[in-house]
Amino acid sequence: MSNYSPSFSLRPAKKVDAPEILRLIKLLAEYEKAPHEVTNTVEDIIRDGFGENPIFWVIVAEADQRIVGMSLWYIRYSTWKGKCLYLEDIIVEEPYRGKGIGKALFEATIHAAKNMQAKAMVWQVLDWNTPSIEFYKKYGCELDNTWINCKLTEEQLHTIK
Repeated sequence: MSNYSPSFSLRPAKKVDAPEILRLIKLLAEYEKAPHEVTNTVEDIIRDGFGENPIFWVIVAEADQRIVGMSLWYIRYSTWKGKCLYLEDIIVEEPYRGKGIGKALFEATIHAAKNMQAKAMVWQVLDWNTPSIEFYKKYGCELDNTWINCKLTEEQLHTIK
């Protein structure tokens, strides 16, 4: 079984895929040791990704007749550069890693950036995620540790007057 290498295909996600998208998001949160942080719902995903004006897009990877991975991205606007593709996450189920699925998803996302004439494709990677960092280095990406991530939670947003 260790030599098993599934064939896979990529396609744009559909509304019906929302439960699988959320399942993969939860798997990533577990991998990143933060499952309690996921508050997204299937309804949110349907509204935000498959409504009249989607604010994100997903490419799914299918193997063994089911979704085993995905790339989720959206458009970010840089005041300095213009339109950019922001890669939020690439997620591949653990048993399917190392089979070329992540590479195919990453390259499909690069293709999406080219198609939309993006000035850049940007993303974040956790500093302890060595396999991902090494993967991205193969593409010659720039690793920038000069910026500090900031956020206000939903609760904090509602307490500010």
